[in-house]
Amino acid sequence: MNSPLPGSSVPLSFEGTSLRIPITEILPLKQLTSSVLKSVKYAQIAASIAEVGIIEPPVVIRDRQQPDKFHLLDGHVRLDVLSKNGAAEVVCLVATEDEAFTYNRRVSRLATIQEHKMILKAIEKGVPEERLARALNINISSLRHKKTLLEGICPEVIDMLKEKHVPINTIGQLKKMKPMRQIEAAGVMIVMNKFTVTYAQSLVAATSDSMLVSPKKKIGGLTEDQLILMEQEAAALDREVKTIEQDYGVDHLDLVLAVGYLTRLLANARVVRHLAQSHPDILSEFQKLTDLRRAA
Repeated sequence: MNSPLPGSSVPLSFEGTSLRIPITEILPLKQLTSSVLKSVKYAQIAASIAEVGIIEPPVVIRDRQQPDKFHLLDGHVRLDVLSKNGAAEVVCLVATEDEAFTYNRRVSRLATIQEHKMILKAIEKGVPEERLARALNINISSLRHKKTLLEGICPEVIDMLKEKHVPINTIGQLKKMKPMRQIEAAGVMIVMNKFTVTYAQSLVAATSDSMLVSPKKKIGGLTEDQLILMEQEAAALDREVKTIEQDYGVDHLDLVLAVGYLTRLLANARVVRHLAQSHPDILSEFQKLTDLRRAA
């Protein structure tokens, strides 16, 4: 049961202190695929751990029957790297919620915004920029650019995009818009599942000067009337996108519920063990579905 804050009915999501836990006592809830093990992000995390150690502790939850055993909710790559490096223990945050689905919906993955927060946290801890740049396999100028990544982005948009893999230059385009237009543009990108720089540039081009931080320069000899027409067509497209979103809302809800149920099943260690032993092909497909949902 979650413990409420003193004088409050709001439950805490984590135990009051972190724990140093033997890696052998932590049971992962999913297997890392070969594509993940070969990915650039895996290599970056491995280099970061080798250079500066763990910045974001993995998140675990106690087993109901054996409180000294733990299930891993977040940090599968970090734990895999530590295990392969021969580490015996790891400091973890202990969650009090027993649904990995609930936790995973709230916590950002190692996406663009999460990486930004990780960099800031490392710098706050006193990690030199040169060392951090080596850990992330980037140059100093790129690191300094990442430090200021979210300056000029409104909090609502940060929350909307926190789990998305958004190109840095796309975020740069969003900065050209005022907060309300940033929110609209981020919403359209999410509905269309399109976060490319060129798409963001088209949204900026279709934004009226009143919703931009600085007025647009004239584009390729277009007249004022043509620019106004472009903005009107973009507004009509926004309305069509919202209509489509409403039309497929029921199907989307069914999908969310189905994947949520699968994710809750995979949060049960006994179910995972049974599937791994008796139906590994089904377990693999279930994990692909839940991974796709988290990345969406």
